[in-house]
Amino acid sequence: MRAIMITKQGGPEVLAVRDFPVRAAGRGEVRISVKAAAVNPTDIALRTNAAYAKGTAGIPGMDAAGVIESVGEGVDRLKVGDEVMAAVSPRRPEGGAQIELQVVPAASVVPIPSGATLAQASTLPMNGLTALLALDLLKLKTGETLAVSGGAGHLGSIAIVLAKQRGLRVIADAKTSETELVRSHGADVVVARGERFCDEVRAATKGGADALFDTALLGRDSFPAIRDGGAYVPVRGWDKTPAERGIRILPVFVAEALERTDWLNDLRDLASRGVIKLRVAEEYPPERAADAQRAMEAGGLRGRAVIVF
Repeated sequence: MRAIMITKQGGPEVLAVRDFPVRAAGRGEVRISVKAAAVNPTDIALRTNAAYAKGTAGIPGMDAAGVIESVGEGVDRLKVGDEVMAAVSPRRPEGGAQIELQVVPAASVVPIPSGATLAQASTLPMNGLTALLALDLLKLKTGETLAVSGGAGHLGSIAIVLAKQRGLRVIADAKTSETELVRSHGADVVVARGERFCDEVRAATKGGADALFDTALLGRDSFPAIRDGGAYVPVRGWDKTPAERGIRILPVFVAEALERTDWLNDLRDLASRGVIKLRVAEEYPPERAADAQRAMEAGGLRGRAVIVF
């Protein structure tokens, strides 16, 4: 099957379309004819970081949507012909989602949201699972305050929606032109993006948020936005150095949640009801995968670039 391959570590130009063998579905697995696969920051890491890519097949992608082509033994929840979305790890030996035909555990697969296109559905699994895992790690109580950096981004917007579903007070940042967009996701307070972020969060909370979900990768510079003894959730890991003022560091690793069928079903239901908005920034054929990654690296996308087979 045609797959997007990372031929060597480097810039977007190292991406190419190559043939790759695909095995039959085994017990507890399904084989999906992939029609759409979202582009995510993890794809950039796989292409640029030799240590991260070591031992992988070099096929990027963590989200796929398509049609079930065959099912393995013991699978009765899904059937051939179903339109589905799937969460996939690109670090497994057979690679990630950006391939025409792929085998995945049935536990990582659910039907697409009602009314969604396959391209739209492909933007949901990884971001949705990441946000749910972050909230699960934080264990905030109803009425407590969550700050979200990168509130206008796809992950940030989903995190805001899910936090509000749990009864949290949400403070998120936005540039002036996107204030209403972020407010539409459900943020209670929208603060300025940039150097005033921490001061404005503290002003809105009288001492700092109970937790910060840092989707914008602000790092330690964002700690003043968090109260003493609060929590910080980074999305790109942590160097294990201690934090200040008793702040707990809770890195989120979405690979731990790829087989949370219950969470995927919850995400599908919320998207079906229009609570979560699925945003496609642009669609690209596999031959233009380099352009899709360039768009991701440039930043500012309000949605996901999607590879369409």
